[in-house]
Formats: sequence, structure tokens, C-alpha cells
Amino acid sequence: MSTPESAASAATAASAAHPRFAEALAELGLADVLPLVRRFPEATRTAQEAAAAIGCELSQICKSLIFAADTVPVLVLMDGSSRVDVELVRRELGAEKVTRAKADVVRAATGYAIGGIPPFGHVTRTRVLADRSLLDHDTVWAAAGTPYAVFPMDPKSLIAHTGAALVDVRESAQ
Repeated sequence: MSTPESAASAATAASAAHPRFAEALAELGLADVLPLVRRFPEATRTAQEAAAAIGCELSQICKSLIFAADTVPVLVLMDGSSRVDVELVRRELGAEKVTRAKADVVRAATGYAIGGIPPFGHVTRTRVLADRSLLDHDTVWAAAGTPYAVFPMDPKSLIAHTGAALVDVRESAQ
């Protein structure tokens, strides 16, 4: 039975997440994640800002990054302390050329602005690659559709619900 406090908490979490993202959670059978969404008064557009606001390790942030592989948008999920090696992405996809997608392409492919892109709930279906480094943690934090909101999830569940291919596309430390 729901108490007024738990109902208020769920309503607050629902308003913290982008409505399309909240809808995607429900469609994926993940409605239990919605009350875990955390909203911050200041934007957390970067992995560093998000980790500081949450109080977690930088590598526990799951960045949702859009690249253009031969002009086709591709979502790459990467831990917050690492960079994507575009050459490894290119090889993984068998593409001629891979570049960071421009802001207008990101918005068109996902429906979200850079800094708030969640791992699912996009307006178009894209291919998804998830770097294996995400599995180094029991919980990772990802954007909930706005630069002000994040949610926690077990990385194996996150990867499964995005339909991602598990890959090694992290830039090696020099």
C-alpha cells in the first residue's frame, strides 16, 4: 500500500526525469527505477559534474555519446573516466568514418540535448555499443533525459535494456 509520502516521492522522481524517458522506463518494465531518479538544482552536463553531485566515482557515470558512423547515428555508452577511441568504434562497426555527432544530429536522433541524453527512450532507434568498462561497477549512473537528473542501474541490466553490443572501445591510457 502506498503512503502519501511514497506517492509524493514517486511524483517528485517522475517530475525529475524527462517525460519521454519516464515513458520508456515504463515500456521497458523498469517503472521501479523511476523513484530512484535524482534531480539536482544545478546542471550536471559533464561526467565530472554528475559524479560530484552524486558523490560517486567518475567511472560510475555512464556517458551516452552519439557518434556518426558513415553519417548514421550510433550510441556509445562509456564510463565517465574514459574517452571513446573512434578508431575502435569504426572497426567495430565496419564503417569508413566515425566522428562525434553535431548537436543537431544528436537532438534529431535522440530527442534530447547533449548533457542529458539517457541510454534509452530515444525518438529513433540507433545501434548501441557499450564499453566493457561499465561492468567494473555494481551500479552506474546515467542521465534521465535532462542535465539535471540521473538514475542508478546495474550495468548488466542497463546494457541488456539498451540492446547494446558489449565492446572494447575505450581509448588506451598513454
